[in-house]
Amino acid sequence: MDPVRNPYAPGAGQRPPELAGRDTELSAFDVVLERIAHGRPERSLVLTGLRGVGKTVLLNQLRSAAISRGWGTGKIEARPDQSLRRPVSSALHMALRELGPRHGDQESVAEVLGVVKAFAQRVAPADAKLRDRWQPGIDVPAATGRADSGDMEIDLVELLSDAAGVAADIGSGIALFIDEMQDVQPDDVSAICAACHELSQQGAPLIVVGAGLPHLPAVLSASKSYSERLFRYLRIDRLERDAADRALIAPAEREGVEFAPGALDALYEAADGYPYFVQAYGKVTWDVAASSPITAEDVAMAAPVAETELAVGFFGSRYDRATPAEREYMHAMAELGGPQGAAVATSEVAVSLGRKPASLSPARDSLIKKGLVYSAERGQIAFTVPHFGRYLLRHPD
Repeated sequence: MDPVRNPYAPGAGQRPPELAGRDTELSAFDVVLERIAHGRPERSLVLTGLRGVGKTVLLNQLRSAAISRGWGTGKIEARPDQSLRRPVSSALHMALRELGPRHGDQESVAEVLGVVKAFAQRVAPADAKLRDRWQPGIDVPAATGRADSGDMEIDLVELLSDAAGVAADIGSGIALFIDEMQDVQPDDVSAICAACHELSQQGAPLIVVGAGLPHLPAVLSASKSYSERLFRYLRIDRLERDAADRALIAPAEREGVEFAPGALDALYEAADGYPYFVQAYGKVTWDVAASSPITAEDVAMAAPVAETELAVGFFGSRYDRATPAEREYMHAMAELGGPQGAAVATSEVAVSLGRKPASLSPARDSLIKKGLVYSAERGQIAFTVPHFGRYLLRHPD
């Protein structure tokens, strides 16, 4: 079939042509926006799940929903080596630019922009050279005595409170979206929790929507014990069969192409319901198929090609980031957890490698920081990437 008309889109954070199986999460967010619009208190949201389940796609869709309701929005992607001051400043600057023209008192908006600028510039010491001072592109003087104390928790509470005030004045809201939230630095995590707590008590129209790996709730709880009640946690998992089928069928129907029932069976078995894999296998199968309807034989021909592409781009790129010691640790996990990549005990990994658990801690901690594994629960470890165990068993070297 014509590859130009191929509707499937496997890509990091790329929206699939049919966003299937996420109606519950979208409806929950609509309720949040509606409650805040009516002055009702509401918790911020946290999406958690493995790589490839579509957290970033869903985060972007939620942002679109907020924009469609006239909210100011900003999005950042956390990095373990970066403070949130600059990214948050840029995100809030964008949100305020969206809301500013609708505000009757431009001086008030300018004052808040000055607070944003002060917050951003506090990251560099006063005597820093010009090249080390970040200029956020805000054409107002930096405020003094507000969000510039140097204490991240104090400053973020003041900054978000002031920004929420601008939104409240025009009957709107602000949503700050944070992807890869598990990579936020500990002090910044504490500041986010404190700010969300304060904003919730004020009934301020500003929410944080985070997305991260399955251990993100534990990261938040370790920072502030009340985080369990502060956020609404939504676990994003693989698609049920009907949703996975719809993700394939709907785009194909728009191109006048059909699937034979056997083809859908084979595709679900191969992709296992993970949205990224659904798109990856669907794309290659389309290119291999000669005509409609797409058959199980087409899937059988396409599967090895799709698996090779995944081995290089999805699995291999992550494996290549690991050191020899880390790779040894992951191969031991794969041997113990099997093709499904089940969580395994860290003590069992140590026994398998003939090592003491303490000697393996550096490799395990490094893998966690690199986002390749996570602590499923105390004493347990699991892959953040679905089917990674299967990949390692097929590629022992």
